[in-house]
Amino acid sequence: MANAISANRAELLAIANSVASEKLIDKAIVIEAIEEAIQRAARARFGQENDIRAKLDPVTGDLRLWRVVEVVDLVDDYFKQVDVTRANELQPGSAVGDFIVDPLPAIDLGRIDAQSAKQVIFQRVREADRERQYEEYKDRTGEVITGVVKSVEFGHIIVNLGRAEGVIRRDQQIPREMVRMGDRIRAIILKVVRETRGPQIFLSRAHPDFMKKLFAQEVPEIYDGIIEIKAAARDPGSRAKIGVISYDGSIDPVGACVGMKGSRVQAVVQELQGEKIDIIPWSEDTATFVVNALQPATVSRVVLDEDEGRIEVVVPDDQLSLAIGRRGQNVRLASQLTGRAIDIMTEADSSEKRQREFLERSTMFQEELDVDETLAQLLVAEGFTEMDEVAFIAPEELAAIEGFDEELAEELQSRAQEALERREAAARELRRSLGVEDALAEMPHLTEAMLVTLGKAGIKTLDDLADLATDELVAKKRSEPRRGGRERPEDKGGVLAEYGLSDDQGNEIIMAARAHWFEDEDVSESNGEAADADPAQ
Repeated sequence: MANAISANRAELLAIANSVASEKLIDKAIVIEAIEEAIQRAARARFGQENDIRAKLDPVTGDLRLWRVVEVVDLVDDYFKQVDVTRANELQPGSAVGDFIVDPLPAIDLGRIDAQSAKQVIFQRVREADRERQYEEYKDRTGEVITGVVKSVEFGHIIVNLGRAEGVIRRDQQIPREMVRMGDRIRAIILKVVRETRGPQIFLSRAHPDFMKKLFAQEVPEIYDGIIEIKAAARDPGSRAKIGVISYDGSIDPVGACVGMKGSRVQAVVQELQGEKIDIIPWSEDTATFVVNALQPATVSRVVLDEDEGRIEVVVPDDQLSLAIGRRGQNVRLASQLTGRAIDIMTEADSSEKRQREFLERSTMFQEELDVDETLAQLLVAEGFTEMDEVAFIAPEELAAIEGFDEELAEELQSRAQEALERREAAARELRRSLGVEDALAEMPHLTEAMLVTLGKAGIKTLDDLADLATDELVAKKRSEPRRGGRERPEDKGGVLAEYGLSDDQGNEIIMAARAHWFEDEDVSESNGEAADADPAQ
């Protein structure tokens, strides 16, 4: 390559063809790199101020060199301008304002010029090679690929993929898996990122999708779409769970995935270094799916809490350790599989919890509604848990309770509404004592209790609220801990996570808080226009 610039035209084309073929890039890119290298070398020879161009014919190999100059009446810059007389010698018919070409003689480049040209060509070829790699792999996310281990650096596995390199980071490897240089290894393409030093192809052997792709390779029914893996969860190298469903009533999804004498599932297990895989039938009914997901433990009862996104599972006393699993593995995988936080408790614990909640709610109704214990317990037994449920239920529904009449229902609703007003007043006083502006109380969807929570979090003005992102305000708390037990600040959810506001409501609150920004801008613009129109100015 060092002799590329001084080579004859046949050699220049041979070099361009060789580099393009070796790096699998377009020959035109190599030609452009050679032209740029020649231009730089020519500027070094004739002066950097010149606008010098080079053109290498990709067919004949002819090389032309010229500089571009502007035709002017009076020359100020002899490098980039030429007078009309000289211009007509170069190109007859030239007029002032035209740009013409001034041919330059061929140059014989020395060693330093050739080395500089070599660096330019190599740089352009590297950039083109990186772009080719990115374009080749950017749309292959989620594909299982096979490569050869090139090296292991700081615990990260570098994999030769043939025309590119990928990396399996330490947290995406199967724990305790031993790999050596030269080993063939399979992994899923997790993501492809364009970076300055070239595209970074991140691979994974620990991601649940890798296991799903392996099953698709081993189970024809999955590949054909007859069976679908609806959910998957893994504790890499130890245990995994997958939920499967069949769209053909004659095919058992679990049996198809297991295969004859376990042949299909064992092929996946071997690839995953002995990882035990529980294959369970998927169900649209959340409670049924949770029961299946907690196998092999026996479940007595499932209670769904839609507001909190949690599931309470009650098991017999002798099934508690089996349901939880070693180091919480079974319930953790079941939680990942169902996408819900799962609380495991025994029959005794469940009974104690119900009694405690019954007592707390009865006491609350008894004190705030000023009723006797029997009436308060009757309300709880009928399913009332919060004061606003009593205050805003249809009167006829309350009156329909055995032992109630319309008069009692109206009195209870009146007392419940008064209790809510007392709560609101107390929260208002606390909010003001925290220094939260009254302007925040005018924002949509925000109650005084929410404003107290905001005040305790240091959000006391419209600007404080307006500076928040939607996630920071209303995002729900992460129900399942991250792998390794690491918790990030965003896992705790938004400031108002406990109130169950939706993203749309969060957006509406924040946009309402930002409205005064735009009003201030409008006022400033109006004042500016008035000042411009003032004759005294």
